[in-house]
Amino acid sequence: MTALLEARSASMTIGGATLVDDVDLSVQPGEMVAIVGPNGAGKSTLLRMLSGDLRPTKGRVALKQRDIDAYPPRLLAHHRAMLSQHVNVTFPFTVEEIVHMGAGDSGRASAQRLVDAALIEVDLTHFGQRQLPTLSGGEQQRAHFARVLVQLACGEAQHGPGLLLLDEPTSSLDMRHQIDLVETAKRRAQNGTAVIAVLHDLNLAMRFADRIVLLHRGRLAVDGGRAEAVTAETIRRIFEVDVRIDYTDQGVPFLLPQTMRPASAPTA
Repeated sequence: MTALLEARSASMTIGGATLVDDVDLSVQPGEMVAIVGPNGAGKSTLLRMLSGDLRPTKGRVALKQRDIDAYPPRLLAHHRAMLSQHVNVTFPFTVEEIVHMGAGDSGRASAQRLVDAALIEVDLTHFGQRQLPTLSGGEQQRAHFARVLVQLACGEAQHGPGLLLLDEPTSSLDMRHQIDLVETAKRRAQNGTAVIAVLHDLNLAMRFADRIVLLHRGRLAVDGGRAEAVTAETIRRIFEVDVRIDYTDQGVPFLLPQTMRPASAPTA
C-alpha cells in the first residue's frame, strides 16, 4: 500500500541545536500512530514538520506522494488537519462559530450538519452559543477538536482519506474526555484517515495506537507495535523510570511505574 505520509531523513536545526535528527517515518491510510518520548525529545517539532508548518532543514516530507512544501496553504488544509498544542482565542466567538471555521469557505448551511455532528462527538452540544473564552481549558480544547474534525470531513469529502495530526490533545482533558477524544481519532483511522498523535500517556498510546514511535533526543529510538516498542528496558533507558508491564484481559499491555532511577545511574 502506498504511504499517505512519508518523511525521509527529516531534520530540524535551529540556532545550532538539532531538535529532530534524521527521522524516517512512513504512515499508511487507516493507521493510527502515537509519537511518545520525554520532554524535549522533539515530538512537537516533528509533528509540525509532518504537518507542513515547519520546513525541514534537511530531508523531505511528502503527503500523498507530493512534497508537502509544494501544497498551497488552502489545498494543504483540504488534505491535512492539525490540532495544535496551544490554541489561544480571546475574541468572543461562540463555540459554534469556532467549529464552523473548520469548514473554511464551504457554505455555512451545507456545513451545519458536520458542525452538529462534531459537537455531539466532543460532548459540547449544549455549549454551541457559549462564548469560547468563558469555557474551561478542557472545554475549549474539545471545541477546537470539533473544528478540526469539521476541517477533516470537508477535505475528505473532496479528496478522499486525509491526515489528522494531534499535538498532546488530551493534556487538559479529564479521564472520560481523554478516552472520548482518542476513541474519536481511532474511528477516523478505521474509516481510512491516517492519524498521528503526540501523547504523553503511554497507556493511552498503547491502548489505541497501531504503532508507537518513540523519540529520544531528537532521534527515532523505536518504531513498532506496542508490545515490541514499549518494554521495561526501553522505558528504563529513555525515561529513567522502572516499570512493570501487565496486560488487560484483551491482551493490551499497560505500564505500572515502580521507582525512578537514581540520578547518578547511567542512561545508556
